[in-house]
Amino acid sequence: MLSVQNLNQYYGGSHILRDLSFEVPMGQVTTLLGRNGVGKTTLMKCLMGLIPAKNGTMHFGERDITHAAPHVRASMGIAYVPQGREIFSLLTVEENLQMGLATQPRGARIPDLVFELFPVLKNMLGRRGGDLSGGQQQQLAIGRALAMNPTILILDEPTEGIQPSIIKDIGYAIRVVAQRRQLAASAATDERAEVKEAIRKVAETGSVAILLVEQYYDFARDLADHYLLMERGEIIMRGLGCNMDSDGVREALAV
Repeated sequence: MLSVQNLNQYYGGSHILRDLSFEVPMGQVTTLLGRNGVGKTTLMKCLMGLIPAKNGTMHFGERDITHAAPHVRASMGIAYVPQGREIFSLLTVEENLQMGLATQPRGARIPDLVFELFPVLKNMLGRRGGDLSGGQQQQLAIGRALAMNPTILILDEPTEGIQPSIIKDIGYAIRVVAQRRQLAASAATDERAEVKEAIRKVAETGSVAILLVEQYYDFARDLADHYLLMERGEIIMRGLGCNMDSDGVREALAV
């Protein structure tokens, strides 16, 4: 679904992304790992067109999106949930959700599904986004992405800094939007296991490609069909998720 070839990016004289090439196949979870400062978020912003690529190519399906504007990529079904949420703090919850409808036909309404998944948002439609708690803001960021009806979901550390109960809600939301129907929430004593199951179910529908940026090794390993390990702007290891332990990925992250 997403193909990147020989991607390079610089900040001034610093070479941040170095000749990156990889694919994110439909119906599978591709996990990107790496320590802080290796270029993961810069890569995410390049994929969304927020930062122009210095050189290299990016294809979404059969279309070359290397020089496509962010709104064009969004209209194609590329949804991005950034690290740090990046909601509009001075806009209300309702106005933030409406931003997710920009790719939909004129007159589209916020899907009822968003409020079924995150009922707290329905009770706070008139409240400013900046007045929400961190977990509520993350739900709002996810809800905004879900309003797009995405084909590929790019998640930049979605569980960072949020409580386990919110992680469970987010995982359930991803599962439902992928399967396009209401599901019964399963009881789970391990809520981190619940979000793992949810992301896996999204991929198994075959209708959504997932690129998941995650620092927590066990979480990433249990979800990954494929993994990519970045160091100093390069992909230094790649392979099947089931081989991450034997490939020494944990040890490489600790070096």
